This record gives sequence, C-alpha cells and structure tokens, in this order.
Amino acid sequence: MTDKTGNGAAVADLFVIGGGINGCGIARDAVGRGLSVVLAEQGDLAQATSSASTKLFHGGLRYLEYGEIRLVREALRERETLLRAMPHISWPMRFVLPWHPEMRFEGGTPVSRLLGVFMPWLRGRRPKWMIRLGLFLYDHLGGREILPGTTRLDLRTALEGAPLKPGIEVAFEYSDCWVEDSRLVVLNARDAVARGAEVLTRVRVEQARRVGDLWEITLRDAETGQAMTRRARVLVNAAGPWVGDVIGGVAGVNSTERVRLVRGSHIVTRKLYDHDKCYFFQGRDGRIIFAIPYEGDFTLIGTTDADHPDADVPPVCTEEEQDYLCTFASEYFAQPVTREDIVWTYSGVRPLYDDGAGTAAAATRDYVLRLNREGAPLLNVFGGKITTYRRLAESAMEKLGAVFADMPGPWTAGVPLPGGDFPVDGVEDLIARLMRDYPFLEEGEARRMVRAYGTEAWEMLGDARARDDLGRDFGGGLSARELRWLMRHEFARRAEDVVWRRSKRGLRMSVEEIATLDAWMREQDGEGER
Repeated sequence: MTDKTGNGAAVADLFVIGGGINGCGIARDAVGRGLSVVLAEQGDLAQATSSASTKLFHGGLRYLEYGEIRLVREALRERETLLRAMPHISWPMRFVLPWHPEMRFEGGTPVSRLLGVFMPWLRGRRPKWMIRLGLFLYDHLGGREILPGTTRLDLRTALEGAPLKPGIEVAFEYSDCWVEDSRLVVLNARDAVARGAEVLTRVRVEQARRVGDLWEITLRDAETGQAMTRRARVLVNAAGPWVGDVIGGVAGVNSTERVRLVRGSHIVTRKLYDHDKCYFFQGRDGRIIFAIPYEGDFTLIGTTDADHPDADVPPVCTEEEQDYLCTFASEYFAQPVTREDIVWTYSGVRPLYDDGAGTAAAATRDYVLRLNREGAPLLNVFGGKITTYRRLAESAMEKLGAVFADMPGPWTAGVPLPGGDFPVDGVEDLIARLMRDYPFLEEGEARRMVRAYGTEAWEMLGDARARDDLGRDFGGGLSARELRWLMRHEFARRAEDVVWRRSKRGLRMSVEEIATLDAWMREQDGEGER
C-alpha cells in the first residue's frame, strides 16, 4: 500500500514511534498485512520498559481481585498462542502459592476489604476458598490445552516446602509461562524487517507535524547527529513512558488522556532454592511478589509498585525497594534474604493508562488505544502487558481499519517468530541435535544457544568445527562469531545491548570484560561490520 509523491519521496503507511514490545508488535502485524512501515526507537530495542518486566506470560491472577476479567481472559488465552510461536524463548512454569497462616494484610485489595466488612475474622486475609475460587477461574477462563491445571501441595512433605518457614503447610500450584522479554521484542522487530519494514534504532523523533493528510516526521541520529525526514499516512505513538511527551511535545496535539508512570523494581539474588518452580508470595500490604529461578544460578524477586515522577528520570531500584523485597521474601523463606544476597537489580517504568486509581498497585494494567482523526490519523497506545502485546497489535490494526479499508485481517496467531519453528516440547531434542552437530559445545552452552536462537542456532554457529572457529572469547561464553551475528541480525550496537538485553551474560562477566567487549563492538560498528 505504498505510493510515491511527486518528488520521488516514499510515503509510509505507518510510522511507529517506540521500539518496545508494543511498537515492534504493531510494526510486525502491520507489515504482514501489506502496509509499509517505518519504526524509530530513540535507544536500543527494548531499552526501557520492555526489558524490565518480571519476564512472564501470565494471566495476572491478582487482577481478578480488581475485576479485570476481560484482561485476565485475554491474557490467559494468549499464553498458549504465544508459547507455540516462540518455544525457544518461552516455556511453561509452575507457580507455588503458599497460604501463610499468620499473614494478615495491613492494606489489601477491594475484594479483601469487602470481605473484612462482612466477615471481620477474615479482615486483611485472603481465605483459602477465595484463593481456590480465583485459581478455578484462572484454570477455566482461558481454555487451556497445553498447560496443566491447579493442584494442592502439602508443604510438610513436598520438596517445594523445604526452603520455606516451618508452619507454612499448604500451597496451591498453578501454571503460567516464562518469556525472555528483550528477545521477544528483538524477534518481533526482526520479523517485521524480514517482511519489509524499516527499523531505525538510536534515532530520535524530534517533531511530527500534519501536512495536509500526511505526517511529516523529523528525525535525528542520536550518535551522528544526522537529520532525516520521513512521511507517513498514520503516526502510531507507542513511546511507552514518553507517550504523553509525544502527544503534546512531538506531535503538538491537545489531549485529555493521561499516562500514569509506575516504577517496578526487581532484585536478583544468589540461588535461594534448588527446584525449578516459581513462588507467588502474598504480602502484609496486600501486594504480591514472585521468586523465580533465574539464569541457572540465581533467583529473581519482584516487583514493586511506586509512582514515578518523570519518564526522563532513569528508574533505579532504590535501597528502600531492595529492603522491601528482601523483607517481603523473608516472611516466607526459612533463610532470611538480605541485601548481601543481591547480585544485580533492575527497574522499569510502566506507562499505565491513568484511570484515577488510588494506588499504583491498583492502576489498570489493561491497554487503551485512542485514535485522533483531526487531520492525519494519530494512534496513541497507553499501557498494556507483555502477555497481551499481540492482541494489542491486532486491536490497533482494527482501529486503523477505517483508514486502510482494503487491509487484510489478523494473521499473527500461530505464526512462529524467528527460530521458533519447532514443537513446544521439542527443546531437548533440539539441544541434543545441536550437540551432535557441534561436538565441542557443552550441554549448558548448547542449551543457552537453543533457548536464545532456537533453530537459528545452526545459522549462527555456521561452519564452526572447533571452539577456536568461533573466534575471540570475551567472557561469559560470548564469542566473536555470536557477537557479529547479534550486530548483523539483531540490531546490537553496544555491550549493554548484548549483556543485559539480548542475553543476561553480564551476570557472569566482570566490569573489565564488559568494557573490552564494548570497545570491540564500537570498533566493529565503525568498520561497518553490522
């Protein structure tokens, strides 16, 4: 649906601002329907919110208490759709929800407060029947086919009870899925490019103005300072925390819609237990946190909910948030979690739609799409969850149906992302085959390759017949061959793109190793190795 103007400059159908999961998901969906698409991201792909999630495809069990049934149903249905499309970067996980007999909440959700009015003896506590009801809905709202349902655990004898405090005797175990969030974004961008989209990283949108029935967009390369211009029929504002800045500042459009910035922080600690299941803990303030096996040798704990003042203020996990998460987890673990156990922290800003909720925790996680037709169309994207990104993209295209009347219908359900063209239960077979074809790989290395690249691991490793064929070893298992692949195919430009987003190898690398890697990547980037 692309045309040319009289001066020969191409006009894109869609110009997308924002290289997070929503922007990349919309770009992929749109270009797959035959639209011409340009996407600009001011930093690296997934550099902000989309790399700072709890890394779960989940329905959002706690959202049932806030009455967000539609959101939970949609997210539950999406889990298995997404799992089938990316079995390398996503996999099923079992979640253990202990019932703490002494855990009385000081705050609570609307449901728990209502229960307290009519049944004072339950005030501040989610009773077992309420948990069972929530999990029953969780099992049946989404039409499970792959994931197993809820079971009850006796923690006095079950292995899952061993790391917990004595006296916590009952738990409920249910299913959700893990996902490598940053890789999800990159793979959506890669698939969009393979289908014809143009993706610009480290390019800032300085201004967008309506000229007749088109948008004229002024861009600047963040590293070279080079200015450029693009034109498009529709502007899609998927700028995440900066969505409000784009509306009023970049596009100069008046709007009553507001975004609520909520900071979510996580800590990564030493490995706290030996099994491969996640814990779902309820806190005294009515909130919940997860404790999740992470990168083999660590445990991920999060998240917090705190209002964040400004999108341009980098989010950090404060000392208070670290103490909060340690104290919260220590209510359950027999061995207290302390600041000394923390090896890394990260924090992200969720751009939630401002629905006037009293607390950050209560603010809706649902997405809101607003189409402005006062001239060339502007679609603003508020909120959203990583689990519902694909449906958000479909909804965005439905909104634009009036603009592109001959546009084909939805297509992304069931279509694998790059490297994901194998069965959900095929990971172990893929690992075994990779080790046969590349005998110099150890089992852990082959597993990491398959979990990152899926069937593309063979293309990345190429004709290597020995470890030396992979080139220089930069530490953390990163070779020159893998780095060149990431630079040529996955938009990586700097060490932080690789060690904290394309992978988490930074957990296993020294500051000096990361600095050496960064210098090498800058040199390769300057020589056009991308």
